[in-house]
Formats: sequence, C-alpha cells, structure tokens
Amino acid sequence: MEIVILAVVIALVAVGLVGGLVVGSRKKKKLPPPPPSAPTITPPAEPQVGEEAETPRDEARRTIDDVGLPDATAPVEEAPVVEAPEAPALEVPEPTAGRLVRLRARLARSQNSLGKGLLTLLSRDNLDEDTWEEIEDTLLTADVGVAPTQELVERLRERVRVLGTRTPDELRTLLREELITLLGPDFDREVRTQGGAETPGVVMVVGVNGTGKTTTTGKLARVLVADGRSVVLGAADTFRAAAADQLQTWGERVGARTVRGPEGGDPASIAYDAVKEGIAEGADVVLIDTAGRLHTKTGLMDELGKVKRVVEKHGPLDEVLLVLDATTGQNGLVQARVFAEVVDITGIVLTKLDGTAKGGIVIAVQRELGVPVKLIGLGEGPDDLAPFEPGAFVDALIGD
Repeated sequence: MEIVILAVVIALVAVGLVGGLVVGSRKKKKLPPPPPSAPTITPPAEPQVGEEAETPRDEARRTIDDVGLPDATAPVEEAPVVEAPEAPALEVPEPTAGRLVRLRARLARSQNSLGKGLLTLLSRDNLDEDTWEEIEDTLLTADVGVAPTQELVERLRERVRVLGTRTPDELRTLLREELITLLGPDFDREVRTQGGAETPGVVMVVGVNGTGKTTTTGKLARVLVADGRSVVLGAADTFRAAAADQLQTWGERVGARTVRGPEGGDPASIAYDAVKEGIAEGADVVLIDTAGRLHTKTGLMDELGKVKRVVEKHGPLDEVLLVLDATTGQNGLVQARVFAEVVDITGIVLTKLDGTAKGGIVIAVQRELGVPVKLIGLGEGPDDLAPFEPGAFVDALIGD
C-alpha cells in the first residue's frame, strides 16, 4: 500500500515539473515600454474680423503711442558720393632741341679713352712711326673700323706735317675737324615722319632682342610728342612676353594710344591695323615696334619683310630704324648688314652709347651701310634718347 502511495506522489511531481517547463518555454520576451507621447498643443484660434488678438500674459499691451515711428520731418541722410579716380597726369617730355648738348657730360665720361687718348698721343714732341701705330690701335680698339682708321691717320699725318708747331688748341681743332669729316656731316639725320596728305608718317623699328628696341620706340614717341606731334603705337612684337604692355605703358605716359593684339598673334596684321587706326584718327605719326629677330634666322627675317610689305599697302614707309647696341661692337655691324638686305634700313639708333668707350661704332656702322646714325641712347631715363649731332658728339669725345 505504501508503495502505491509513493508512486502516485512521484507521478504528480513529474507532471508538475513537465508542466512548468512547458509553460516556461512559452513565455514571451518583455518589450520595452513605448516612449511617452508628446503633449498635444492646440494652437490658439486665429482672431476673426472684428475681434482683438489675445495678448500674451507676460507682455503688456502696447498702444500706437508706445511704438517709435520715424520722424517724417527729419532730413534723409544721403549716401556718400564716391568720386572716380582721376586719370594720371600726362608727362611733359623734355624738348628735343639741344638734347644731345644737355647730355654731353654723360657721353664724355664714357668716351674719354678715345678722345683724350688721341690728344695725348698727338701732343708728343716726336710723332714717330711707333706713335702713329699707337694712334691706329686706339682707333681700332674704339671700333672705328679698319678703312676709316687708315683714312683718319693719313689725313692727320699730312696736316700735322704741314702745321709744324702743335699747340694743344691747334691739335684739338685739328682732331675735331677730322673726326667730324669722318662722321659724315652731310648726312640727312632727320627722322622722317611727315607722311602724306591723308596718311600719317609711318616708322618701323627693327633689331635683335636685347638692343632696347621696344624702349627706343617708347622714347621716340616722347621725342615726337615733345615736338607737338600726335602718335599711335603699334605693338607688333607679339613673341616676347609683356612687350605690348611695356609699349602701352610708354604710350600712356604721354597720351599716345597703343594698338595691340593677342600674344603670339600675327605681327603683320597688328602693324596693318595700327596704320589703319592712325589714318582714322588723323594721327601725325605711327610707330611700329616689331619682334626682335636673330639675324641668323632666315624664317624670322622673311617674316619681317612681310610686315613691311603689309604696312606698305597703306602707303610707303617713311622710316625704317635699326636699333643697335653700341656695346656689341663689330657684331653689330654683322646684324646691320643682314637687316639692311631685308627691310631697306633708312636710319640707325645706337643705344647704350654711354656704357661703352667704343664710340667709333658710329663711324663704322655708317660706313658699312651708307646710312646715317639718327638717334643715340645715353642712359635709362625716359628722355635720354637724343638726335645725333656730329659736332656735339665730337666735342664730348675730345672735351673743350
């Protein structure tokens, strides 16, 4: 009997455990409580026509007297007037008359080795063959050239022999006369800028890079403006960076307009347009700055000839100026020879003459081309370009 009761108890316990496991396995996971919902705010009803709007409790109701209104009688402050910047005042170039005489001291400082050296040699008591050879060497060192040197020495020897006694004043007069003769006093050194009845004078400026060609064009514009001429500049140097800007700056200083085109553009087209604009404006002179060219580059020199031909469609060129660096000496003569074959040089501009003691290049280049030196550059100043005057030049060489 006891065994039966024990079996029943065990069976009930087993059923209870199984039921608990079943119930426990069916329990669901508890989910987190939902977030509290935001309180619902009911907007106040908009006032209807004829009703007053409700004033917030923390703000006192205001009347129209409490509101600051602008005074209708108060003057209205006007915005300040900004004045446009004034255009820079045009510069007044120095007059060209006697400009070389004014620059004589600067020229004399660099040329003393030539003039003073010749006077010292000629003043010796005994002018033997050795002395005359030294005179020849002095002239050749100054880039006078072989043929002009031989001619000068022969004339000096003859005149000294006839003169006999040689005082310092007589020697200076003798040397001055012979040097002026060698410089060609009969050359026409006027820069031709007259043009025709309906066309301006047209001047084309040529030369290799580094000679001061663009600067010379700008300085020449100043010379012409100082003489009362109106000028148009043609920036046909399209191959050198900022060349057109440089020329335009020169023109703006004296009131000359610059015709220019894109960098790397056709220089002949720009030169043509410059002359066309000069005709339309009734300008007195058109100055055309061309790109610097190595005289050994055939293609570039041919292009320079094209610029000349295109410009001449408006009319003949009045002047073709070749710019030479006086410090290059005999190499400048080689350049001059090639340029003369391409564009028919009519005049020479010698720059940097104050930076060399070789003033004889003036004589040599004229002999080489049969073309006169018309202008010389004696410094970096804007008015340091001077018309070449043989007498004043020689006086600077040998002194008073």
